[in-house]
Amino acid sequence: MNRSFWIIALINLINSMSFTILIPTLYQYGREFHLSDMETSFLFAIFSIAQFFATPIIGKLSDRFGRRPLLIISLVGTVIGNLLAGTAPNAAVLFLARFLDGITGGNISVAQAVIADVTTTENRAKGFGIFGASLGLGFVLGPILSLVAQQRSLGTAFLVSSAVAAIALILTIFFLPETLTKKVVNDVNIFDLGLRDLVKGLTFPKVGMLFIINFCVGTTFTLFTFAFQPYYLEVLHQDTKSLTLLFFAIGIVGVLVQIQGIKLMTKYLSLVKILFLGLFFRSLSFLLMPVIPDIHFFLVIGMIFSLFNSLVQPMISTLISLNTRPEEQGKMSGLNASYLSAANGIGPIIAGLMVNQKNPATYGYPLYVAGIFTFIVLFFAVRNRRKFTPRMV
Repeated sequence: MNRSFWIIALINLINSMSFTILIPTLYQYGREFHLSDMETSFLFAIFSIAQFFATPIIGKLSDRFGRRPLLIISLVGTVIGNLLAGTAPNAAVLFLARFLDGITGGNISVAQAVIADVTTTENRAKGFGIFGASLGLGFVLGPILSLVAQQRSLGTAFLVSSAVAAIALILTIFFLPETLTKKVVNDVNIFDLGLRDLVKGLTFPKVGMLFIINFCVGTTFTLFTFAFQPYYLEVLHQDTKSLTLLFFAIGIVGVLVQIQGIKLMTKYLSLVKILFLGLFFRSLSFLLMPVIPDIHFFLVIGMIFSLFNSLVQPMISTLISLNTRPEEQGKMSGLNASYLSAANGIGPIIAGLMVNQKNPATYGYPLYVAGIFTFIVLFFAVRNRRKFTPRMV
């Protein structure tokens, strides 16, 4: 791995910290603005819906103008958006801030394109494994910063997130070289939202099937993400600080899996089989979590979930990259991120429609649905595995 790889991994780590600082606080922060569960689900969703429209454009622009300038623009949006959210005087400004962060939120897709630029076919799985580990490490360090920020207020977490994103921005400006060696020159309208490409992308050989799988996987995960917090707080009667510590523990497990686990597993299993293994235990964990409303039981299942959930995204990203030509890595990463953003926008809204604040037991319903749907996705993936398995895997 060359110098550019490790720089983008560091930038990705810091960017991940900026994102994960907010995860344990967003639900409760919305409640401070007197938002209902349904309104809070839209607070979760608006960020992802904005990303859905933005990421294909950002991906194509990174193929045309380079990775570095687009990453800078994305990080500037994160800095301003979180600063605005942390000082929001009302719910309308908070929603505007989340939209701004989302509409410029091509950070991960551009970073994935950089990884594809600087790795060879042979070591790309390892590269995406380390990339995933940097995300996982962010899930370790982010909650720690979040816990410190919460001592002052939940809004302070957004201000700290903005400051952390500013560090990633400085590193990008001064230390990250341009990694795109062959820029795409064409007459594509840069203001094209890419909706036609999103539909067409589902028909691409091999990659299209992976887009479908990732969209479905993302939907199930965000069903879990939204319902998980009120279930933990209202049904298990825990507090936000305890929730933050749980995210910290999940992050540690994820890092260990992605640093050592993937490296070890790829010696004995194909990427496709590792993906199937991750999906199976993810779905099983979703189904088991709400079965017994006991904190100790939930923590055990949560650790099993974190072990195998850490395998899913690195495997999908690697398979998409291996099935994509070098000059289209940015475009495909952008499309993939956009499908995932659409899923992230849909999941919380579905969960918000299923829960009822007056009946806390309903917070477990989205977890059951997520588990069942993930099993269906796994079955679909197994049946269609020949359509997306690269020859070398």
